[in-house]
Amino acid sequence: MKYFSVILIALFSLNLFTSISFAEEITLFNVQKDAIAYIDTNDELTIYSWDGKPLAYLTGNNIYGFNGKHLGWFLSDGTVRDHQGYIVGGVQSVFGNTNFEPFKSFKEFKPFKSFKEFEPMMPMMQNLLSPMPLSLFLYQGKD
Repeated sequence: MKYFSVILIALFSLNLFTSISFAEEITLFNVQKDAIAYIDTNDELTIYSWDGKPLAYLTGNNIYGFNGKHLGWFLSDGTVRDHQGYIVGGVQSVFGNTNFEPFKSFKEFKPFKSFKEFEPMMPMMQNLLSPMPLSLFLYQGKD
């Protein structure tokens, strides 16, 4: 009976650990190397601010706001680009040494996605920084 209890507890523990999915999150930094937002890959590629506000989401390499507005692109090189092709932000490898990431707040509920604008033609990519801060860029997608 004791042996059976140990096996039952082990199976329960194994089932518990296999049902937990670990979220992979991709931190987005602004050009000042501050962590501004993160992409939750287990939550429909939603982009959240550090205080838990859902700001935008990815469809392919397109960044859309929940208001349906096309904001820009998240490219395979890890850069976030605006409609002029300027760098608005990116992942840590884009900027090198970055500042510490703050603690994340609990996520708020996501709003409904509005109808998406048509994706504009992708501009020629520039090696220049956008004058628009990443936080403002992402907040354009709020309702």
